[in-house]
Order: sequence, then structure tokens, then C-alpha cells
Amino acid sequence: MSPQERTLVRRLPWLIAALLAACASGPRPGVDGPGANPPADLIALPDATPRVETLRRGGPNKPYEVLGQAYVPMTDDLPLRESGLASWYGRKFHGQPTSTGEIYDMYAMTAAHKTMPLPSYARVRNPANGRAVIVRVNDRGPFHPGRVIDLSYAAALKLDLLRSVAPVEVERLTNDEIRAGVWAAPGTEPVAASGLQGAPPEALLQAPLDAPAIAGAGFWLQLGAFRDRDGAQQLQRLVQGEAPWLAAQIATFDDGAWARVQAGPYASRGEAEAAAARLADALPLQAMVLRRP
Repeated sequence: MSPQERTLVRRLPWLIAALLAACASGPRPGVDGPGANPPADLIALPDATPRVETLRRGGPNKPYEVLGQAYVPMTDDLPLRESGLASWYGRKFHGQPTSTGEIYDMYAMTAAHKTMPLPSYARVRNPANGRAVIVRVNDRGPFHPGRVIDLSYAAALKLDLLRSVAPVEVERLTNDEIRAGVWAAPGTEPVAASGLQGAPPEALLQAPLDAPAIAGAGFWLQLGAFRDRDGAQQLQRLVQGEAPWLAAQIATFDDGAWARVQAGPYASRGEAEAAAARLADALPLQAMVLRRP
């Protein structure tokens, strides 16, 4: 990683750092990643089969702290629906005990969640391609801000998420849903996610981006900078969906070296900072205020 890239990572918010192609948003070679010879038929691996299991109030479901942050896991059989970023973990943890005491198998359909009661079963959907899988949640994590679930290598493969950290929709399956078999019913409504002007997430992610070619003078919010345009467009769509009031002002500017996601222009720094503060209420995202003459 070049000094310029390291500077970008330090200055950009967690959401951008997670998506930066320049910094390998997924497991990094030499640190984590797939095994040397992953099974050839993983794409056909069946999903986890949900079954009713006893939830304990202690053990893996007792309150805990990681990196100075306290977490209080759910201990009741309640539904949980959320949208956010998903990552995956591989050989670095393969064969190690999970929070439930089970051995982590990167080639099984499992996942980690910070507060879902363990064990649980969840449906995870990739809104970019409509793929969905069911995983057994038996571990804690991920502990990067903004990430809502850490998938096994196999689950990420089936969702086509091995290349990067990307938005997903997560829905915990309750015992009543498991007993009723709702989880297996075709056409079951996926997790709701906010979209631009009420559009479904897949429409939002596939919609064309009509960004102006030239940025006007004034103050701009820089939301992210990417070496590949796909990452920039992914962020643009995500922010448009979560902050529709800002959608018309967001554009991706590509100079050939970097694709920058920016919003503006604003007549004064104060207006730009007010917009940045409002955006931070919608997303844990700290925009950088820039002035363009």
C-alpha cells in the first residue's frame, strides 16, 4: 500500500475504508483468505437447515466487551432485521473454536453476529444480485464499525461477496418461523431496506447513475475515493438509499486514477458542515468538506 493510500484510509470514514478496493476490503492474502484447495463444488453446497434450538442466557449470550465496546446479546427468541455491510472470514480462523464452542469450518454455511442469540439461523440476502442464503450463526463478530455480519467463505461465495465488503440484508429466523417452515417458502418477502424514492434495493443498486461530468465551484462533501468505479458507484447508491434528501447532489467524479464520491456544491462551509452532520445521523459516515474554486 502506497503512502497516499495509507493517508486515504486514515482520513476516510469506516464505510469507505471497508469498501476501498485499494486496501483489499475482504481478507488479505497472507493474513486471511481461502484455503489452498477449496472444495470444487461449494457453489452447490446446501444452505444451513434451521431447527429449533435452546437459547441460553449465559455462555455465548452473556454481555461482553471487545476493543472497549460493550455488547449485550439478545437472549429471547425475537426477530431481527437489519441492513449493513457484510464481510467474510477464512483460513485464519478455520479450525478454531467459535463463540458457541463449535469448530469454525470456512466451508460450512455459518456466520458471526455481534448480538444475535447463539445459536441462531438467519437469511442473508445480497441486494445487488438477489441471491439469498440461510446460515447458522454460531460466532461473535464482526467488530469493524458498520459491518453487520461476518460470513463463512462458503456463504460469501454463494452470495458472490468474496471480492469485497458489500451491503446485505439480514433477517433472523424465529423459532415460530422455523416450526412453520416459512424460511423455506418460495417468494418469502426479503428483509425490507430503504431505497431511493421507495424503490426496492435491487432497483436502486442497478439504477444508472447520472452524475455531472464537471463539478461546480463551492464547498463539497467527499464521501469516498476509490481506485475502481464500481466501489464508488456502490457507495453512491448506498448513500442515495439511506439519505434520499441528498441524492440529487451526489455525483461520482472519475479522473482516471481515482473515482471520488462527492455531494454538493454548497455556498458556504457552514452549509456543507450542516449537511455532513445530517448525513452522519443517517449513516455512520464522516464526510470530508472540500472547497473547489
